[in-house]
Amino acid sequence: MRNLGDTVGRLAARRAAMAAAGTTRSRRSALTEMTGFGSNPGDLRAWHFVPTGLEPGAPLVVVLHGCTQTAGDYDHGTGWSALAEAEGFALLFAEQTRSNNPNLCFNWFVPADIRRGGGEVESIRQMVEAMVRTLDVDRDRIFVTGLSAGGAMAASMLATAPDLFAGGAIIAGMPHGVAGTMSEAFDRMRGAGLPEPAKVAALVRNASSHTGSWPTLSIWHGSADNTVDVANAETLAAGWASLHGLSAPSGAERINGHMRRFWRDPQGKAVIEAVIINGMGHGAPITVRGAEACGMPGSFMLETGVSSTRRIAAFWGIAPAVVDTGATAPIAAPSGIEAIIGNALRQAGLLR
Repeated sequence: MRNLGDTVGRLAARRAAMAAAGTTRSRRSALTEMTGFGSNPGDLRAWHFVPTGLEPGAPLVVVLHGCTQTAGDYDHGTGWSALAEAEGFALLFAEQTRSNNPNLCFNWFVPADIRRGGGEVESIRQMVEAMVRTLDVDRDRIFVTGLSAGGAMAASMLATAPDLFAGGAIIAGMPHGVAGTMSEAFDRMRGAGLPEPAKVAALVRNASSHTGSWPTLSIWHGSADNTVDVANAETLAAGWASLHGLSAPSGAERINGHMRRFWRDPQGKAVIEAVIINGMGHGAPITVRGAEACGMPGSFMLETGVSSTRRIAAFWGIAPAVVDTGATAPIAAPSGIEAIIGNALRQAGLLR
C-alpha cells in the first residue's frame, strides 16, 4: 500500500517528466482566458472556448482537469473543444494555480474549498454565471465534468450547486465530502474508509438547501487504477442511486469490451451510468480510432477504444449517440470485470 509521500512523489515525478519533454503548456491552446468573472475566493484561473456561430440557448460544459495538468493540456487530450466546435456548445475550463496546490490538484479535500458560497466551488460558480451572462447559454443545459481531483471537484460542484447543473460526469474521481484532510484524501483514494451509500447521499443533500430534482451522473473508472481505487466509482454509483431513490441498476451492456451499467428513473430516463474500463489505469478513456475518435493520447489520456468525451456528451443529450459497430453486446454472465468490482466493493466495506 502506497503512503502519502510515495504518491506525492510519483505525481511530482510525472510532472517533472512532462516539463522535461516540453509538453506542459507547450501546445497551442484553443482556449481563451477569462478574467473579471467575480470575487474569485478560490483564486482559480478561468478559460473558455466558444465555437464558431454559437447560437443563443446553447449548452455549456464546465471542465476540470486532473493533477499536474493545465486546462489546455486536458482539452488537448480529451478533445472537448473539437467536439464543442462540431456540436455547437460552449466550454468553461477552471484551472488550478500552484499557489493553491503545487501539484495543480483542485483542493477537493479542503472543507473551505468545497463549501457552498466559498473557496474553489464558489470561484467556479462565479465563472459559470459570467458565461451565462456573456453568452446567453441555456441555464437548463449546464454540465460539469472532471478527471481525478477534477472529478472530485465536479462531485462537489454537483453537491453544492445542484440547482446550477443538469448533469455531471466524474472520471477516476471521488465522492463529495468524504475527506477533510490530505491524509483522509489519500485513504479514500486507496478505497479505504469510504462511506455507505446512504451517507454519500446525505453528504450531497446536506451540501445545499436544494429540494428539487438531482442532476444526472456519468461515472467512468479504470479497473486497474492504482491511484484512485475503483471502489470510489462503486461508492459514487451507489450513493447517487440512493439520492435518486433507486437501488439496483436497470441494466448493463458491453461497449467495446467494457462494462456499462445504467439506472433509470420511474419515467424510464437513464439518470446514472457507470462505465468500468477493463484494464485501464488512472486517466481519461480516449480513442484515436474510427468514428468515435476524439482527443490525443498523453499523460492520463489513455487509448481504450472508447471516447469518454463523446459518450458523456451523448449521455447528456448534447451530442449524437455513439453508434457501436458490433462491439456492444448485453452482459449475460459474470466476467473478470464483475470480479474486480466485487473485490473493490468488499475492500470498501460495501459488500460482504
